[in-house]
Amino acid sequence: MAEIPEHLLKRAQAAREKAAAEAGADAPADTPADTPTGGGDPAASEPAGDSRIPAHLLERSRAAKQKADGGDAAGGGGGGGVAVADKVASVVQAGPAVGAGVPVGAGPGGHTQRLLTVVKSGSIQDVKAQPVDKVHTWPHLLAAEFVASLGCLLFTFLFSVWVNAPLLQHSNPNQTPNPSKAPWYFLGLQELLTMFHPMIAGVTIPGVGLIVLIFAPYIDKNPSIKPEDRKFATSLMTIHIMFWAVLVMIGSFFRGPGFNFTLPWRDGLFFEL
Repeated sequence: MAEIPEHLLKRAQAAREKAAAEAGADAPADTPADTPTGGGDPAASEPAGDSRIPAHLLERSRAAKQKADGGDAAGGGGGGGVAVADKVASVVQAGPAVGAGVPVGAGPGGHTQRLLTVVKSGSIQDVKAQPVDKVHTWPHLLAAEFVASLGCLLFTFLFSVWVNAPLLQHSNPNQTPNPSKAPWYFLGLQELLTMFHPMIAGVTIPGVGLIVLIFAPYIDKNPSIKPEDRKFATSLMTIHIMFWAVLVMIGSFFRGPGFNFTLPWRDGLFFEL
């Protein structure tokens, strides 16, 4: 049982004293405090000074008994009215007989406060942490991006220290280098030109790939960010990256003079940055 605060106990005591004073003031002035009234009524046999029953309930019990007595006299002296009056008086005596001067609607022991007013807030609060799948942009995302950018900058700096820039001599219109390869990011298209017609290799295949990527968010509308829940989007992007990566690697390492297919471990490596 939770301990009741002192100010609530004082407030309840003041309410009981006030109710007792009002009950004493409402009692009939010509009725002695120690004289039983009501003609043998059990509810009225209590002394008025220390009665545990409020005055309005006593008056209600007397009125019920008088009404029952009147009905009994009119109906031939049957005992039903007396039984009803006795039952009402017993209920009145047993019900609110908790403490002297208890206000109407009081709880156990005459306390007028509710239990919720003395319950500590910590015992009714949910302290469990609810798992969430979202994080704040700052500092979680931006901190990770900043670290990644520093890593890329460090790699580029060290790579430029140990590897020279791919600067060749001035171009000679009378001498074409063999093999003549496009930059690595265009080698995928150059590799497609060896397999298909220029219209298909340069327009159709890249155009279809871009259109599919544009409509991919409208085809896969799953809001989840977990890879296992986005099988369509993950598969589509994997196929796109692997398709162009394979074409770039073939054009870079497996094409020799005349852009013919060759094996780098047999004929050498014909690739420059």
